[in-house]
Amino acid sequence: MKKTAKPSWVDIKKHLSGFDRAGLLALVQDLYAASKENQAFLHARFSLGDDLLKPYKRTIDRWICPDVFRGQAASVSNAKKAISDYRKAVGRPEGLTELMVFYCERAAGFCADVGFEDDSFFVALVRMYEQALKLSVGLSRDERDRFLARLVAVCRVCNNFGYGVSDDMRVLFAEYVSDER
Repeated sequence: MKKTAKPSWVDIKKHLSGFDRAGLLALVQDLYAASKENQAFLHARFSLGDDLLKPYKRTIDRWICPDVFRGQAASVSNAKKAISDYRKAVGRPEGLTELMVFYCERAAGFCADVGFEDDSFFVALVRMYEQALKLSVGLSRDERDRFLARLVAVCRVCNNFGYGVSDDMRVLFAEYVSDER
């Protein structure tokens, strides 16, 4: 087979087509053993375990609410990657909404607890808040109301932040949520 400079899915697919059932199972087993991310993906994809969101929440928490006393840094991109990984594994709207609302809760709590003020961090928080609102309004009434109540609480936590964070959140809330609820 011809080697390409940048392998793609097409190249992998060609190799996989030659595998028998046992070979495919062995490959998946190797992938499972290779990383916790692969394990979380497979558990979520096949709905295995009590709390499918736990590993994704753990990752979000680590990166959006770091232990500053241990010198850990925040990383919006790493926290958002956990949500993207869940979306690829399963992508259930209620699970995605839970992760997004959790992200907002933890980010707002982190900023309030340690006095963290960073414009790009706040911009990412407001964007995630908007995405959580968009998904929330499409859920069943009970789920929607539960998530919206949590998002209202996030906005309250952000009242003392600079950069107009809570103002932006209130505008978004009014835009996505009708008064009828």
